[in-house]
Amino acid sequence: MSEHNRTDAATHRGSEVPSRPARPPDRTEVTGPEQTDVYEVWEPAADRARGVTVALVHGGFWREEYDRAHLAPLAEALARDGFHVANLEYARCGMPGGGWPGTGRSVVERLEAVRADTHLPDRVVVVGHSAGGQLALWLASGGRMPWLTGVLALAPAADLAEVDRLGLSDDAVRALLGDPDEHPDAWADADPARQRLTVPAVVVTGDLDDVVPASVVERYVAGRDPSEPLRTAVARGADHFDVIDPTGPAYLLVLAEVEELTLTTH
Repeated sequence: MSEHNRTDAATHRGSEVPSRPARPPDRTEVTGPEQTDVYEVWEPAADRARGVTVALVHGGFWREEYDRAHLAPLAEALARDGFHVANLEYARCGMPGGGWPGTGRSVVERLEAVRADTHLPDRVVVVGHSAGGQLALWLASGGRMPWLTGVLALAPAADLAEVDRLGLSDDAVRALLGDPDEHPDAWADADPARQRLTVPAVVVTGDLDDVVPASVVERYVAGRDPSEPLRTAVARGADHFDVIDPTGPAYLLVLAEVEELTLTTH
Protein backbone atom coordinates (compact mmCIF):
# COMPACT_ATOMS: atom_id res chain seq x y z
CA MET A 1 0.00 0.00 0.00
CA SER A 2 1.37 3.38 -0.95
CA GLU A 3 1.95 5.84 1.88
CA HIS A 4 1.09 8.61 -0.57
CA ASN A 5 -2.43 7.19 -0.93
CA ARG A 6 -3.22 7.23 2.75
CA THR A 7 -5.48 10.05 3.91
CA ASP A 8 -3.30 10.54 6.97
CA ALA A 9 0.11 9.04 7.63
CA ALA A 10 -0.76 8.23 11.24
CA THR A 11 -4.42 7.29 11.29
CA HIS A 12 -4.67 4.48 8.75
CA ARG A 13 -5.93 2.15 11.46
CA GLY A 14 -8.48 4.44 13.01
CA SER A 15 -8.16 4.92 16.73
CA GLU A 16 -5.25 2.48 17.14
CA VAL A 17 -2.76 5.29 16.47
CA PRO A 18 -4.01 8.39 18.28
CA SER A 19 -4.25 11.45 16.06
CA ARG A 20 -3.49 13.70 19.03
CA PRO A 21 -1.20 13.38 22.03
CA ALA A 22 -2.51 12.95 25.56
CA ARG A 23 -1.32 16.49 26.21
CA PRO A 24 -0.18 19.34 23.95
CA PRO A 25 3.48 20.35 23.70
CA ASP A 26 4.88 22.42 26.52
CA ARG A 27 6.21 24.98 24.08
CA THR A 28 6.65 25.70 20.38
CA GLU A 29 9.84 27.28 19.10
CA VAL A 30 9.83 29.25 15.83
CA THR A 31 13.31 29.41 14.33
CA GLY A 32 12.76 31.33 11.07
CA PRO A 33 10.29 32.93 8.67
CA GLU A 34 8.93 29.80 6.97
CA GLN A 35 6.09 27.68 8.35
CA THR A 36 8.51 24.75 8.55
CA ASP A 37 10.97 26.67 10.74
CA VAL A 38 9.54 25.24 13.94
CA TYR A 39 9.83 22.50 16.52
CA GLU A 40 7.62 21.54 19.46
CA VAL A 41 8.91 20.47 22.86
CA TRP A 42 7.49 18.00 25.37
CA GLU A 43 9.17 18.07 28.78
CA PRO A 44 9.41 15.09 31.16
CA ALA A 45 8.45 15.27 34.79
CA ALA A 46 11.41 16.65 36.74
CA ASP A 47 11.77 13.50 38.84
CA ARG A 48 11.91 11.29 35.74
CA ALA A 49 14.19 13.34 33.47
CA ARG A 50 17.02 11.32 31.95
CA GLY A 51 19.10 14.23 30.68
CA VAL A 52 18.63 13.25 27.04
CA THR A 53 16.86 15.04 24.19
CA VAL A 54 15.07 12.93 21.58
CA ALA A 55 14.62 14.78 18.29
CA LEU A 56 11.83 13.31 16.14
CA VAL A 57 11.93 13.51 12.34
CA HIS A 58 8.63 12.54 10.72
CA GLY A 59 8.00 10.61 7.51
CA GLY A 60 5.57 11.03 4.64
CA PHE A 61 7.94 10.43 1.68
CA TRP A 62 9.17 14.03 1.85
CA ARG A 63 5.74 15.30 0.70
CA GLU A 64 4.13 18.56 1.75
CA GLU A 65 0.88 17.00 2.98
CA TYR A 66 2.54 15.01 5.78
CA ASP A 67 3.79 17.03 8.74
CA ARG A 68 5.03 16.47 12.28
CA ALA A 69 1.55 16.13 13.81
CA HIS A 70 1.38 12.35 13.49
CA LEU A 71 4.45 11.93 15.72
CA ALA A 72 2.92 13.93 18.57
CA PRO A 73 1.62 10.80 20.38
CA LEU A 74 5.12 9.29 20.25
CA ALA A 75 6.58 12.56 21.51
CA GLU A 76 4.22 12.61 24.47
CA ALA A 77 4.96 8.98 25.32
CA LEU A 78 8.73 9.47 25.23
CA ALA A 79 8.41 12.52 27.48
CA ARG A 80 6.31 10.49 29.89
CA ASP A 81 9.18 7.99 29.95
CA GLY A 82 11.71 10.63 30.93
CA PHE A 83 13.05 12.17 27.74
CA HIS A 84 12.98 15.77 26.63
CA VAL A 85 11.43 15.58 23.15
CA ALA A 86 11.68 17.98 20.23
CA ASN A 87 9.31 17.18 17.35
CA LEU A 88 10.94 18.76 14.29
CA GLU A 89 9.39 20.21 11.17
CA TYR A 90 11.27 20.56 7.91
CA ALA A 91 10.78 21.78 4.34
CA ARG A 92 9.28 19.18 2.02
CA CYS A 93 8.73 18.88 -1.72
CA GLY A 94 6.46 21.62 -3.02
CA MET A 95 7.26 23.97 -0.14
CA PRO A 96 9.70 26.90 0.09
CA GLY A 97 13.13 25.40 0.66
CA GLY A 98 11.94 21.87 -0.13
CA GLY A 99 13.61 19.38 -2.46
CA TRP A 100 17.32 18.67 -2.30
CA PRO A 101 19.51 19.95 -0.79
CA GLY A 102 16.92 22.18 0.90
CA THR A 103 15.11 19.39 2.75
CA GLY A 104 18.33 18.11 4.26
CA ARG A 105 19.48 21.61 5.10
CA SER A 106 16.16 22.31 6.81
CA VAL A 107 16.54 19.30 9.13
CA VAL A 108 20.10 20.31 9.96
CA GLU A 109 18.92 23.81 10.85
CA ARG A 110 16.20 22.46 13.15
CA LEU A 111 18.71 20.21 14.90
CA GLU A 112 21.18 23.03 15.33
CA ALA A 113 18.38 25.08 16.92
CA VAL A 114 17.62 22.19 19.27
CA ARG A 115 21.29 21.95 20.14
CA ALA A 116 21.35 25.68 20.93
CA ASP A 117 18.19 25.46 23.07
CA THR A 118 19.51 25.99 26.58
CA HIS A 119 16.41 24.36 28.08
CA LEU A 120 17.16 21.02 26.39
CA PRO A 121 19.86 18.51 27.36
CA ASP A 122 23.01 18.50 25.23
CA ARG A 123 22.85 14.76 24.53
CA VAL A 124 20.65 14.32 21.45
CA VAL A 125 19.29 11.13 19.91
CA VAL A 126 17.51 11.51 16.56
CA VAL A 127 14.54 9.21 15.93
CA GLY A 128 13.31 9.26 12.33
CA HIS A 129 10.45 7.34 10.74
CA SER A 130 10.21 6.28 7.07
CA ALA A 131 11.50 9.25 5.04
CA GLY A 132 12.53 10.70 8.39
CA GLY A 133 14.56 7.52 8.88
CA GLN A 134 16.44 8.27 5.67
CA LEU A 135 17.12 11.76 6.99
CA ALA A 136 18.24 10.38 10.37
CA LEU A 137 20.74 8.01 8.75
CA TRP A 138 21.92 10.81 6.46
CA LEU A 139 22.56 13.01 9.51
CA ALA A 140 24.57 10.16 11.05
CA SER A 141 26.77 9.69 7.96
CA GLY A 142 29.81 11.33 6.46
CA GLY A 143 30.78 13.12 9.67
CA ARG A 144 27.85 15.46 9.11
CA MET A 145 26.80 15.91 12.76
CA PRO A 146 29.43 14.23 14.93
CA TRP A 147 27.97 15.68 18.14
CA LEU A 148 24.86 13.48 17.95
CA THR A 149 24.64 10.76 20.58
CA GLY A 150 23.00 8.41 18.09
CA VAL A 151 20.14 7.87 15.67
CA LEU A 152 17.25 5.43 15.59
CA ALA A 153 15.78 4.86 12.11
CA LEU A 154 12.29 3.34 12.18
CA ALA A 155 11.19 1.64 8.93
CA PRO A 156 13.60 3.93 7.05
CA ALA A 157 13.76 4.66 3.33
CA ALA A 158 17.43 3.89 3.84
CA ASP A 159 18.61 3.01 0.32
CA LEU A 160 17.32 5.60 -2.14
CA ALA A 161 18.32 3.62 -5.22
CA GLU A 162 16.15 0.74 -4.02
CA VAL A 163 13.32 3.13 -3.13
CA ASP A 164 13.55 4.40 -6.69
CA ARG A 165 13.75 0.93 -8.22
CA LEU A 166 10.53 -0.03 -6.43
CA GLY A 167 8.86 3.25 -7.40
CA LEU A 168 7.64 3.74 -3.84
CA SER A 169 4.89 6.30 -3.24
CA ASP A 170 4.51 7.23 -6.90
CA ASP A 171 8.25 7.79 -7.41
CA ALA A 172 8.51 10.07 -4.39
CA VAL A 173 12.30 9.98 -4.33
CA ARG A 174 12.43 11.49 -7.83
CA ALA A 175 10.17 14.29 -6.66
CA LEU A 176 12.78 14.97 -3.98
CA LEU A 177 15.96 14.55 -6.03
CA GLY A 178 15.06 14.70 -9.72
CA ASP A 179 16.18 12.22 -12.37
CA PRO A 180 19.35 10.40 -11.23
CA ASP A 181 21.00 10.83 -14.63
CA GLU A 182 20.38 14.58 -14.58
CA HIS A 183 21.15 15.18 -10.88
CA PRO A 184 23.79 12.60 -9.87
CA ASP A 185 25.34 14.87 -7.23
CA ALA A 186 22.02 15.25 -5.41
CA TRP A 187 21.50 11.49 -5.38
CA ALA A 188 25.00 10.88 -4.06
CA ASP A 189 24.64 13.54 -1.37
CA ALA A 190 21.18 12.49 -0.16
CA ASP A 191 21.55 8.71 -0.08
CA PRO A 192 22.87 7.39 3.24
CA ALA A 193 23.48 4.05 1.55
CA ARG A 194 26.36 5.67 -0.36
CA GLN A 195 27.98 7.20 2.72
CA ARG A 196 29.89 5.91 5.69
CA LEU A 197 27.98 5.79 8.96
CA THR A 198 29.90 7.84 11.53
CA VAL A 199 27.42 8.11 14.43
CA PRO A 200 25.97 5.07 16.26
CA ALA A 201 22.73 4.02 14.60
CA VAL A 202 19.99 1.45 15.06
CA VAL A 203 17.55 0.44 12.34
CA VAL A 204 14.22 -1.01 13.46
CA THR A 205 11.82 -2.56 10.96
CA GLY A 206 8.43 -4.20 11.27
CA ASP A 207 8.23 -7.63 9.69
CA LEU A 208 4.78 -6.79 8.26
CA ASP A 209 5.82 -3.49 6.65
CA ASP A 210 4.25 -3.16 3.19
CA VAL A 211 5.06 0.55 2.72
CA VAL A 212 8.87 0.37 2.83
CA PRO A 213 9.64 -3.23 1.80
CA ALA A 214 12.35 -5.23 3.52
CA SER A 215 14.70 -5.00 0.52
CA VAL A 216 15.19 -1.27 1.14
CA VAL A 217 16.76 -1.84 4.55
CA GLU A 218 18.44 -5.09 3.51
CA ARG A 219 20.34 -3.30 0.75
CA TYR A 220 21.36 -0.52 3.13
CA VAL A 221 22.62 -2.98 5.74
CA ALA A 222 24.44 -5.10 3.15
CA GLY A 223 26.38 -2.04 2.04
CA ARG A 224 27.77 -1.22 5.49
CA ASP A 225 31.35 -1.93 6.40
CA PRO A 226 31.53 -4.18 9.49
CA SER A 227 33.35 -1.41 11.34
CA GLU A 228 30.44 1.01 11.03
CA PRO A 229 28.42 1.54 14.24
CA LEU A 230 25.13 -0.07 13.13
CA ARG A 231 22.69 -2.41 14.85
CA THR A 232 19.39 -3.74 13.54
CA ALA A 233 16.25 -5.03 15.22
CA VAL A 234 12.91 -6.39 14.02
CA ALA A 235 9.54 -5.60 15.60
CA ARG A 236 7.61 -8.85 15.21
CA GLY A 237 4.03 -8.52 14.03
CA ALA A 238 4.50 -4.80 13.31
CA ASP A 239 3.71 -2.90 10.14
CA HIS A 240 5.06 0.43 8.91
CA PHE A 241 3.07 2.51 11.39
CA ASP A 242 3.14 0.18 14.39
CA VAL A 243 6.74 1.25 15.02
CA ILE A 244 5.56 4.79 15.87
CA ASP A 245 2.47 3.71 17.84
CA PRO A 246 3.11 4.31 21.56
CA THR A 247 0.07 2.20 22.49
CA GLY A 248 1.38 -0.98 20.85
CA PRO A 249 4.05 -3.54 21.75
CA ALA A 250 6.60 -2.16 19.26
CA TYR A 251 6.95 0.91 21.48
CA LEU A 252 8.78 -1.14 24.11
CA LEU A 253 11.41 -2.04 21.51
CA VAL A 254 11.70 1.59 20.39
CA LEU A 255 12.10 2.74 23.98
CA ALA A 256 14.73 0.09 24.68
CA GLU A 257 16.73 1.08 21.59
CA VAL A 258 16.68 4.77 22.51
CA GLU A 259 17.88 3.85 25.99
CA GLU A 260 20.66 1.67 24.54
CA LEU A 261 21.86 4.49 22.30
CA THR A 262 22.26 6.76 25.33
CA LEU A 263 24.73 4.23 26.72
CA THR A 264 26.78 4.19 23.49
CA THR A 265 30.01 6.14 23.38
CA HIS A 266 31.87 7.15 20.24
